[in-house]
This record gives sequence, structure tokens and C-alpha cells, in this order.
Amino acid sequence: MTNGRNQTSPVPRSKLFDFHGVQMVNAFTNNWENIQNFKARPDDILIATYPKAGTTWVAYILDLLYFGQTEQERQSTIPIYRRVPFIDKAVTSLNEELNYNGVDLANNLPTSPRLIKTHYPVQFVPKSFFEQNCKIVYVARNVKDTMVSYYHFERMTQVQPEPGDWKDYFQRFLDGKVTWGSWYDHVNGWWQRKKTYSNIHYMFFEDLSENTDREITKLCKFLGLSVTPELKRQVTGQVQFDAMKNNKMTNYSTLNSKEMMDFNVCPFMRKGKVGDWKNHFTVAQNEKFDEDYKQKMKDPTLQFRTLI
Repeated sequence: MTNGRNQTSPVPRSKLFDFHGVQMVNAFTNNWENIQNFKARPDDILIATYPKAGTTWVAYILDLLYFGQTEQERQSTIPIYRRVPFIDKAVTSLNEELNYNGVDLANNLPTSPRLIKTHYPVQFVPKSFFEQNCKIVYVARNVKDTMVSYYHFERMTQVQPEPGDWKDYFQRFLDGKVTWGSWYDHVNGWWQRKKTYSNIHYMFFEDLSENTDREITKLCKFLGLSVTPELKRQVTGQVQFDAMKNNKMTNYSTLNSKEMMDFNVCPFMRKGKVGDWKNHFTVAQNEKFDEDYKQKMKDPTLQFRTLI
């Protein structure tokens, strides 16, 4: 297994700290007051996920459904992370391209609806999204593939702690000692919120992988969007993994720098498959994981698939 430490990085990695009971780093807490005071509009659409659960995938689907036909220049010139701002993030850099303030970007979006994304657990989300009865699309991915994908992402991203080797990371992830905290708390927290807030559409990465067209149809129904079969075919084709991996506006390659993301270590879009965990978990790790999972996932109504 590849060691997670990137010895060539000139930028000190961030340190985890406890933030209101959740493990976080400065890049996602720096702008806390402005984030909490964010003024959502009734037609805003929030995409909420735990990291590496298909955030960019669903953001691109929504962007194409709403603006793919009318804002074509935007599609080819503005990266997805600026079209769909990441409200949690605030970083400053001498390199202007790397400066990022998610709140400012969201406030300055010219589109309607505004598409906004977050990795925050449900209790951290600005209250105005709920007060304005905004539609929220939550995407969840099975925890084994999430862990593997997150491990490789943390090897290459420079704004989060180094993951260490796979064995160490495996245990830290189980303990929730990673940025944005416990996967279990995140997916369960949003699942429980869905029971009292009807405007959450809870999607699964595995369902989207299995039948993208079907899941886009469900998404459109939730959003009240009427799209032609031709547009749906176009969107389905454009959001396939290989197409997105080769698209500079969706693959994050514009952030390829030793200060932000080191693509020499790993691409932002690596495999996008269901079941890649089997290439990483040992038999002993899998047994330990399954026992831990039984202890933490008590709600029988929330079910995940680790293979399709």
C-alpha cells in the first residue's frame, strides 16, 4: 500500500482540531460567522455530502440540468467549484487563482437558482437554508468506498492533514479523526433530519452508479424540473466518470499545485467505482470494520450497498 506522506510538499499540512464536537481544519472554520449568517434564498439548492461521496458528480448534473443549454460559455470557461460554490471553504493565497471564499462566491452568483455545496454535518448548515425551505440534495456513499477514496484524496490535497499509511488511516477513520468528523454521524444526522424536513432528497452514490438515468429522473421530480428526453440523454452522457475526468472544468486540474492539490500524487477524480474497497481492505480489516459498523449503524431504515 502506498504511504500517504508526500515528502515533496512545500506547504505545511493543516492540523485537525475539535470544533463544536467535530474534527475540522482551519480552511473550513475560518469564515464561520459569515457562513452561519449566510442569507439563503427560497430557490437556492444546497448539495450536501460527506467528502468523496459524489459531490462534484451531482453538482455537475444539477448545473447541466439548469444551465447546460442556456449558459454554454459558462460551462466551458468557469470551473465547477466556482459555478457551484463550496460555502464551507475560505483560503487565501499569493496565487490569486487559489484564493477562495465560498460565501462571497455564493453571494455573487448570477444564476437563479443558485447551486451551493457543503460538507458540513447537518447541525453546522446555515439555518437560513431551512428557514427559507430550500431544496437540499444529500448524497451518501457506502462507508468502505468513502474511506478508500478519502484516503487517496488526503494524500494529494494540501489543505488537510497527511493521512499517514493505510493501516493508521483505517483506524483514524473508524474513530472519526478525519476532517468533517465521523461518516456515521454525518449520514445518520442528515437521515434523521430528512424525517422532519421534507425538502431533502437523499441520494445514494451506488444507485447513481447503477442507473444514472433513473436517478436523474428522480432528482428532476424532486426539483419540479421538466426536462426533455433528449436533454436527459445529453446530461447522462456528459456526467459519466471518464467524461468528467477528462473535462478541465470538472476534474479540478486548474487547482493542480503544490499549494492546493498535487496531481502527481493522485488525481482528484481517481476511479469513481463501487467496490474499490476490496482492493484495499485486508480480511482482518474487513472483519473489524463490519463489527464496528454494526455498533454504529442502528437505524434499519438507512441501508447501504458496498457492491452493485
